[in-house]
Amino acid sequence: MTRRKRRGLPKRQRLVGLWLLLSGVSLAGGTLFAAWLDSRLGVGGWERAALWLGCFSGGATILLLGLALERMLFTPLRHLQAQLARLVASPDAHDERPPEGWLTGLGPDLARVREGWRADRARLAGARDEGAREAAGTRQRLEALLQTLHTPLLLCDRHRRILLFNAAAERFFDGDPAPGLGKRLDALLPAASLQSTLDRLPDDGTPRELLIPCGERWLKAALRRVVQSDGESLVTLQDATHAWRTEMGVRAELAAGLGDLRRRAASLTGAADALKALGTAESPLRQRLAGAIDEDGPALGESIARLGHLVDDMQREGEQLSPIWSNDFWQALDERLDPERRLITPLGMPSWFKGDAPALIALIDSLLHYLETHRHLASRQPAGGPETGGLDGERFEGEITLGNKQVYLDLTWYGRAIPDGELARWQRLPLDSLPLAPTAAEVLRQHASEVWSLADDDGKRARLRLPLPAVARVGPPPRAVPPRPEFHDFGIAGLPSPDEPRAGLALRSLEIVAFDTETTGLALRQGDTVVSLGACRIVNARVLADETFAQRVNPGRPISPESTAIHGITDADVSDAPPLDEVLTGFRDYLGDAVLLAHNASFDMLAISHRGVEFTMPVLDTLLISRALDEALDGHDLDSLAARYAIAFPPGTRHTALGDARVTAALWLSLLPRLEARGIDTLEALLVLQANAIDTEDATAP
Repeated sequence: MTRRKRRGLPKRQRLVGLWLLLSGVSLAGGTLFAAWLDSRLGVGGWERAALWLGCFSGGATILLLGLALERMLFTPLRHLQAQLARLVASPDAHDERPPEGWLTGLGPDLARVREGWRADRARLAGARDEGAREAAGTRQRLEALLQTLHTPLLLCDRHRRILLFNAAAERFFDGDPAPGLGKRLDALLPAASLQSTLDRLPDDGTPRELLIPCGERWLKAALRRVVQSDGESLVTLQDATHAWRTEMGVRAELAAGLGDLRRRAASLTGAADALKALGTAESPLRQRLAGAIDEDGPALGESIARLGHLVDDMQREGEQLSPIWSNDFWQALDERLDPERRLITPLGMPSWFKGDAPALIALIDSLLHYLETHRHLASRQPAGGPETGGLDGERFEGEITLGNKQVYLDLTWYGRAIPDGELARWQRLPLDSLPLAPTAAEVLRQHASEVWSLADDDGKRARLRLPLPAVARVGPPPRAVPPRPEFHDFGIAGLPSPDEPRAGLALRSLEIVAFDTETTGLALRQGDTVVSLGACRIVNARVLADETFAQRVNPGRPISPESTAIHGITDADVSDAPPLDEVLTGFRDYLGDAVLLAHNASFDMLAISHRGVEFTMPVLDTLLISRALDEALDGHDLDSLAARYAIAFPPGTRHTALGDARVTAALWLSLLPRLEARGIDTLEALLVLQANAIDTEDATAP
């Protein structure tokens, strides 16, 4: 932010200037008049003193009267105005400063009005607590359900604005554009076939399915109209790219290979039958048949081998096989073997592999109990405890070893290796804990894998080795983040159509993006530029806390020390950040059809304008709005207004782009009821009010 150039004195300063001018003129006129009378009359003593006092009395009276009015009336009136503004904007904010000066007598009346207002609000809040408690419980259950669903889903109103989405949908569209409450589905999925299908959905909730492109992916969308609703539609999504590529890739190759296999098998069968008919007699036909067999035999073997590889690929790409973090797998296996204590000690570096976790856990559990039954596990004394036998006393070590497109899952124990014959007998055993009780061999085939056992070099230990598909992924799983505060707002469905002209829309129905910039310096016209851009969205008169935009920018020039002292951003902090044009492109996608909001917007708009990205939407300025509402009050900078309306900056967020944007959004919601009380309830009316305040604003700080 920077300072605005003054365009004339505000009203209070003009009044003070007029009062000082009148006082000065009166005192100067009295001095000249007293000097003229003194020279003409030639009086002395007390008469001369009375003459001078009389001539000064007018100016002195104006001066003293102005001082008294300022101290006893005008200053208390300004305090009262600020107190009433705060009370209207934030009825529950505490402000116990009593009226001063000649307004002291209003103190009890004002306190009675304030307490009565708060008491009425408390009674109304108490009256709806019971219903709100039930609604809150329903909302919490809904949000918990939305958090746990793995299927991305979106609920849209009749104007195709998003009313609800879940965490899976947010992860599904990881990037720009991202889903957001109030955003148009058209911006997220612009496929014409999707919009056409939405228009023709049956009202009885019958689903319609279609494939739609989304970047480099193909999505399978299931659409259905919500029964007995106002045209609301539910959209569930599935990434069909893998399945489609499998159908067109591995399965298509498998089908083609099977045809080739049938042809070669038929050729060999025919040649063999003809040879049988010829007997042992040598003939040219026999030689040709033998040549055909010699040619088709190896080709048949190659076809079978190729089909085997294709089947292995299909097994590895099976939809039930999902990425598994090895530490999570060992922990889950531990919980299966003995929930009370850890029997498995992970060794080496953890890694990702692909598999069906429940099936693999059941497989290894079955094998370990088989080993215990057939005494392949040697009892040993755990550290600090007596010798025990079986799984209760056994300790295992688990290790993941990286191979070529595979990982090797090794489970090591004290004891002897398992002979191949016993492994083969175990593989025929059913796994009763799994649906349909598949055998161990069937689970291995599901993973296109096998299993073998070998003894370690020390002769005391043995291990089981299980190869599994690797995953092209590094690093541990991300930490679980707290649930988002909002994923739905059904009130959006009651807002006017986004296709209506914005000028006549109610202020509460506007979709607004509050934003702020931090820069290398204040001289934007001399080359200073943006180093940080932050924004948050306001939908249905509610700040969406987590639907934010925050990005640092590489300015391509040094940041001045004076600016770093304010926002704390150094050259090193932005050395790896993207350039401004790239950030502005992402910011424009984040904006969508929203109205822009900023505090001292002329500075921030200058910072992002003429950079190759057009911002043609209306722009609101909380500085000008505040100045228009309270022209007689001083202090329209962000800190003063935050204090006036009881808005707190979280620690460390002042002079950060996102922190200031969030406070600007909260300030807008505080100014909104005051605007509505004055009949300024449409965007057009507000822009007129804001335009009239430009020539008279007097703020000197952001």
